[in-house]
Formats: sequence, structure tokens, C-alpha cells
Amino acid sequence: QVQLVESGGGLVQAGGSLRLSCAASGRTLSSYVMGWFRQAPGKEREFVAAISRSGGNTVYADSVKGRFTIARDNAKNTVYLQMNSLIPEDTAVYYCAADVASPLIWTTMDHYAYWGQGTQVTVSS
Repeated sequence: QVQLVESGGGLVQAGGSLRLSCAASGRTLSSYVMGWFRQAPGKEREFVAAISRSGGNTVYADSVKGRFTIARDNAKNTVYLQMNSLIPEDTAVYYCAADVASPLIWTTMDHYAYWGQGTQVTVSS
């Protein structure tokens, strides 16, 4: 079992920055590909970014490429999402997730077995 807890969400003005953290307990995070997803009101949950087990490979959704950066610190069992140049369309609940089965980076929810409870990000215009 893996427990994931997100933090760092909040209210920010457009153009601002936030850094989300996802702390894991129960198992060593370095064994998992980690991903960030988000869900805006009335919309389906969507992929944001993912990072390989070692941190050497990353994948981003086109909508956040160049603005968001995913990183991990396996020694601290934590994954981060640095979000810069935020826009109102980034408003959503952000979830971190762990893929315990595959070393490949997947962008679909069905590959991720463990999820955090989510943290709200609100970007005002």
C-alpha cells in the first residue's frame, strides 16, 4: 500500500506560481512512476505531467509544457509540481498518483493504482 498526500495548493493571481508537493508513505517512492493529474469543475480528470522512477524522463500535457515542471526527491519520498505562469484555466483539484506496475510513463489514469486526496489550485484573473 502507498499513501499519497498532496499539499501546496491555494489561491494565486494569474501569472503567479505555486509548488505542489506529494509525500508518500508506506512504500519507497523510487519504485514508482509518478504522475500529476487535475480535475476542473464539470470536467473529466486529465493528465498533467509524469516522471520516471529515476527522474530522468518526464512527460507533460501540451497545455502545461514550458510552464510546469515535475521533479522528484526519492530520498525524501516526495514528488513536486512547480507551476509557473499560471492562468485561470489551470484552476482545478490537482492529484498525484503512483504507477506501481510499469517502468514506462503512461498518461492515462487507468495505469495509476494509488491516488492522493487532491489539493485545490485556484487562479484568479
